[in-house]
Amino acid sequence: MGRLTRRAVIAGAFAAPFVTTSAVAKAEEWPAGQMKFIIPFPAGGTLDAIARLVQPGLQQRPGTTIIIENRPGAAGSIGAAAVAKSSPDGRTWLFVFDTHATNPVTQPSLSYNSETDLDPVMLVGTAPNIIACQPSRPYQTLVELMAASKAKQGGFAFASAGTASLGHLTMLLLAKRSGAQWSHVAYKGAAPAVNDAVAGHIDLIIAATTVLNSQIDAKLLRPLAQTGATRHPTLSDVPTLVESGIPDLVATPWWGLYAPGKTPKPMIARFNAEMGAVLKEASVTERINAMGLTIAASDPDYMRKFYAEQAQIWGQVVRENGLRAERG
Repeated sequence: MGRLTRRAVIAGAFAAPFVTTSAVAKAEEWPAGQMKFIIPFPAGGTLDAIARLVQPGLQQRPGTTIIIENRPGAAGSIGAAAVAKSSPDGRTWLFVFDTHATNPVTQPSLSYNSETDLDPVMLVGTAPNIIACQPSRPYQTLVELMAASKAKQGGFAFASAGTASLGHLTMLLLAKRSGAQWSHVAYKGAAPAVNDAVAGHIDLIIAATTVLNSQIDAKLLRPLAQTGATRHPTLSDVPTLVESGIPDLVATPWWGLYAPGKTPKPMIARFNAEMGAVLKEASVTERINAMGLTIAASDPDYMRKFYAEQAQIWGQVVRENGLRAERG
């Protein structure tokens, strides 16, 4: 495959073409009966929110009922394994988070191979992570936070959506490059991590704009920095890591869609087209953009290449730090 630059992949700053809906009419027959979305993280997180946002439109277009099922655990691999073992009949679809690209490294004994047991459908979108704290904390900027962490014995504890999530890996690199001190607390998804951060039970949280924007708007959390290549429009007053004095550290979480391996390509093409059409509906686009997510709605081939690049880049960071995902 053609090479993408490291910076482009990490930033997510490349154009993933929308798929036209012209293929819908020519697709093979659509399976009758219910469809199922497997969300491999708890309810309340970004994957869950996106699935529930597109659910009504998707139900109308193929004319079927879509059930959303949350199967959290093991950084998303439990839900992924369930889909990998499902019949490739167009009834089961998997939403994934960025941990999907690092799970093969953090969990060498996975019961599935993402490249053979799952078929890529779409890169749904990307969004920057935000480093934030409870407003009662004294630091106002990332620079103040890093200085305070160096002065505190044992440093700070930060929350992320899970071991080897892009948030976790970003904080590891940030500590390495700045000398900041902190320890990681892995949660089974972003939603429970947000609850503890808002309550002040943990010093810091790193999570995507899609998760934190509402808490930031409500003044429940204070944003200190964002991890995108440029400032996101929803947080135009929050500096990037580069602006905060950390050169070349850009990392953008992503969300994708998969089917069980060997799902007929016409079914994948139709579902891709239907999903792309729903994502382009004005009301859906507006709500997703307000969450802080930039819609990609790519084709399956682009998702395949994107995954391979993410696995290579961030897998290396995982191996350098000897990370292993927590089971359960």
